[in-house]
Amino acid sequence: MCGACLHHPPAYDHSLAAFSYVFPVNQLIPALKYHSRLAIAQVLGQHLAHAVAARPRPDLLIPMPLHSTRIRQRGFNHATEIGRVVAKALDVPLDFTSCKRVRDTPPQVALAYDQRRRNVRGAFVCEGNVSGKRIALIDDVMTTGTSLDELAKTLKKAGAGEVETWVVARTLKAVD
Repeated sequence: MCGACLHHPPAYDHSLAAFSYVFPVNQLIPALKYHSRLAIAQVLGQHLAHAVAARPRPDLLIPMPLHSTRIRQRGFNHATEIGRVVAKALDVPLDFTSCKRVRDTPPQVALAYDQRRRNVRGAFVCEGNVSGKRIALIDDVMTTGTSLDELAKTLKKAGAGEVETWVVARTLKAVD
C-alpha cells in the first residue's frame, strides 16, 4: 500500500494489477481505447484473468462505467470489453447495468490528484442489488485510483460487502 493510501485508505478492500503501465502495455491500452482495436481487449482480458486467478471469486464483476456521451463517441466501453473476457475465463457474472456514470466528467489523464478526486465526486450511481455482494471492479489503468475509489464508495453505500479493483495496469510513481 502506498503512503497516500495509508494516510487516506481507499473505499476498495484490495487492488490487483496485471502489469505496470510501461511498454508495451502503455501502447496497447490507448490503441484499444482511442483507435478501436477491440482485439486488444481479448489479450488484456486474458492476462488480467490469469493475474487474478488465485483470488477468491467475487459474486460480480463490474466494469468501470463510462458516461453515455463517451460511449457514443467511442462506440464501446473498453472496461466492459476487457471484463467480458475476464468474466468468461473465471465464470463470474459481468454486471454492466447496476452502476452508471451520471456525470460526464473530463478525462482524468491531465488532472492532478486533488483535481481528479473533485472531478469524479458524485459521478456514479448504483441502482442494482449489490447488498452483501463481493464485487471486483474492472478497469484498464489505475493511476491515482480516484475513479475506482469513488465507484467503490458508491457500491459500499449501496450495501456491497467487499469491493476489489482488478486493473490491467498500474502506473508507477517516478522515484527521484
